[in-house]
Amino acid sequence: MASAVLFFFNSASSVSPPTAIVIRLIPLSIVFISDTAAHCRDGSPVKRYVLRASHKRNLACFLAEIKARIRHKISVHCASFCSTMIQSSFVLLKGIGECTERRLWEDGIADWRTFLARTALPGISPGRKQAYDLDIATAMHHLQTWQSRYFSHCLKPRDHWRLFEAFKAGAVYLDIETTGKPPLHGEVTVVGLYANGRMISLVQGDSLSEERLNAELAQHSLIVTFFGSIFDLPYLRAKFPGLITDLPHFDLCFAAKRLGLSGGLKRIESEVGIQRSADLQGLDGWEAVRLWNTWRHHGQTAALDLLLRYNEADVRNLEPLATLIYDQLQTRYGPALPPPAAGRHDAHGAAL
Repeated sequence: MASAVLFFFNSASSVSPPTAIVIRLIPLSIVFISDTAAHCRDGSPVKRYVLRASHKRNLACFLAEIKARIRHKISVHCASFCSTMIQSSFVLLKGIGECTERRLWEDGIADWRTFLARTALPGISPGRKQAYDLDIATAMHHLQTWQSRYFSHCLKPRDHWRLFEAFKAGAVYLDIETTGKPPLHGEVTVVGLYANGRMISLVQGDSLSEERLNAELAQHSLIVTFFGSIFDLPYLRAKFPGLITDLPHFDLCFAAKRLGLSGGLKRIESEVGIQRSADLQGLDGWEAVRLWNTWRHHGQTAALDLLLRYNEADVRNLEPLATLIYDQLQTRYGPALPPPAAGRHDAHGAAL
């Protein structure tokens, strides 16, 4: 049985991750199967769709016939797509800043595919347009193949937030606890990692090691922290010199400041309505140090349990905070969303 994998887009926009279409060539039948975990900007999941055609043809002929809309039975269960913020980002192109990017948006160039479709653009020479087209095609390839590290190099750290929607399914939320001293004299006591509903607590003297950290981070495509670019990641790199931290990094602390949200994590949580359990109210980093010392020197397991629950609350609360901050950043700094077209309906008859 032969097979191939394509990426399908409609003429207006695309999804992220792109919809993989697996084409299986079997006697008397060609079956298109599609699935995706992507979400639209409004948070609704992109629905599944299936195309089927009983038709013994070679692949090239069949694709040509789709374009020509020949009269064969093809059932389409959904056609809902939307672009993510990264696909609307042009600041990854050399020489384009936020002002030029916004001018492109205002001129109707809302995403990469629209940019590529234009043969010429005001203020951009034909030679530079050709170079930009190649850069965008390269970015699209890396997005389609989930190679997030590529964007660490072509986006400034302050713009890594743009990747959140596209790579949210592969994001890991990270927070550490320490002995309260600088890396030269201190130690990492706990590393909390939360991803896809699963919490992992790595504890010094038990499960915490450089090898384990690298193994965990290697499974993900985006790191999300609060103040992690200044504290958590530098501290980890100092204590674990072989740690690989080349993933894009969405630091919520500095992203929040762009929205006028200042202060520590607990203060911002309170301001935006993110709750913690009553027994964790009032605990802070210094209390975390005391809890570790109580466990380490006196063997009180209750102190370790409370420390781990405190760290888990820190890590878990990063997820809703990241979503809130991303949405507000997109509204404030992204392209204006087009109004819904009147009278449009999906394949099930529901209004779009």
